[in-house]
Parts: sequence; C-alpha cells; structure tokens
Amino acid sequence: MPLLPSVSEDVTALPAGGRNPIGVALGLLGDEWTLLILRHALQGTRLYGDWMRRLPISHAVLTGRLARLTEFGLLERVVYQERPERFEYRLTRRGRGVWPILLGVWAWELSYVEQHTEELPRMRHRECGEFFEPVLVCGTCSEPVRPRDLTGGFGPSGTWERSMPSATTRRRAASAPGHREGFFPQTTALVGNRWSCALLGAAFQGARRFRDFEERLSAPPVVIADRLRTFVDLGVLTDDYRLTAKGLAFFPVAVHTMEWAQRWFRSPEGPALVYEHAGHAFRPRSACSRCALPLRGGAIDRVV
Repeated sequence: MPLLPSVSEDVTALPAGGRNPIGVALGLLGDEWTLLILRHALQGTRLYGDWMRRLPISHAVLTGRLARLTEFGLLERVVYQERPERFEYRLTRRGRGVWPILLGVWAWELSYVEQHTEELPRMRHRECGEFFEPVLVCGTCSEPVRPRDLTGGFGPSGTWERSMPSATTRRRAASAPGHREGFFPQTTALVGNRWSCALLGAAFQGARRFRDFEERLSAPPVVIADRLRTFVDLGVLTDDYRLTAKGLAFFPVAVHTMEWAQRWFRSPEGPALVYEHAGHAFRPRSACSRCALPLRGGAIDRVV
C-alpha cells in the first residue's frame, strides 16, 4: 500500500511525466542553507534579521532560500507590522513536518561526523527526561525497522530519472581564511548532488557492483566512479561498494524524506515509492531510544 495524503489535505499536484515527489523533495531539501533555515525556523525564528544574525549567510542567499521555501509551501510570508510594512516567515504544517528529517540528520552527524562548525547539542526527551537517540520504527506495528525489513520499490511514478533533483545543488563555499566545514558537512555530501542522491538510493535498493550503479543511474562511468570514491572516502561504502554501518545509519533520513515528499506532493500517475513492512503499509516514525515512546517535535529539548 502506498503512502498517500488524504484528499482533504492541501497537497501540491505535480505535472505528469515530470519530477516525482522524491525528486522535488531532494531538490528542495538537499541543500545546507535550506536545512539550516528550517532548523532555526523550527526553533522559533521568524524574522529575516534573526536569520541574518544567526547564520553566516548573504542577503542574496537568504532571500532566495526564503522565497523558495515560501513558493513550495513550507513557509508563509505574513505581515506583522503595517507602518512601515514588515513581514515574518511562519512555518506551515508542511514546514513543521520536516522535523523528523532534521532530527535524523542531527543524530547521524552527531554519531558519525567528528568535526562541525558549531557544537551539536544533545537532545532530551521531555516525556522520560533522558538523553536519547531517535529510533526508526514502523508507524503501524511500532517495531524497529532496518533497511532489509522492508519490501517494495518504485511505484507508478518512480523511475531513477524522475526521482533525481533537477539540478545540482551548490554547496556553501569557503568565504574566508580558516573557513571550516559546513554545519552538516557529510549530509550535504550525500544529498546535495543529484548523482549522490541517486547513488545512495541505489545502494539502499541493493546495488553492490559498479555495473549495478551504472545500469540503474544511466550516468557516465566517470561520474559514477567519482561519487563511489566520495562515498568510500566518507566511510558510507566499503571498498567493494557495500553499505557500512555508517551508511545504513543514514536510512532513517532517507525514509522520512520519502514520507514527507509523498505526503505533500503528488504525481498524477501514483506514488513514486511503495514499501511494506511485515505485510502492511510502512509508515516511518521516530521513537525514543530510552523509553520507546513515539517522538513529537514539541517534546524534545536541546541541551548544549
């Protein structure tokens, strides 16, 4: 059974034959600045000036990202003062829905990436009072889920070409001497490039040999070789192109992105990806590693 939004929800209809929900979501979220803007929005930031003060970002980049997030329905531009006219950017339901993705990014970077521009905070679950890690579970049966526990694959609108973002996302450039890696350095390396996104998806779907990746992605061999080398250097793949523990640990980010994409965007042909767990529809959810209760965005405290 596919993951589809109900007809009462305000979903975005995509054109037939174009990018499917996965391609749209990766093109939007596979960008470090976008992730950072959304992270601060989920923490309460609404004003343009507050983002400028909290991020080392240019006016042009911030203006462009806020406009794009508003266009795609994650933010709403609202007048909060009339004389002079001033606006704030409020998260919509669609925007608030990205928190499991960002939580997964935080957990993965905290566990597997040593150097960051700023110290990543620890997270405490209010309902049990303990520091925790998010655990991917099935929303239907509440059992923990690993990649091999799922069956399925591409749905009616799912092809490799339609599932890739339309363009390569530009990474944040070093702008001054002593510049360090970005806030989410390795996450951006995995999802901030159209071929990286596709290669990671192919690895989760069982690709193991160079020829497997070449056949599925239909990309030039030199591009595949470059991306595979990057993934091996990052420790996401072994030398023989099998997912490492670090690579498998990124799976929750991937499936939460899949669910968010297909909740808010719809191709007329049907879903892009269809997965089942233990014979029933798979709905990814995050649970607390300490008390096993479902996690909610409003029940998580950041502790530096």
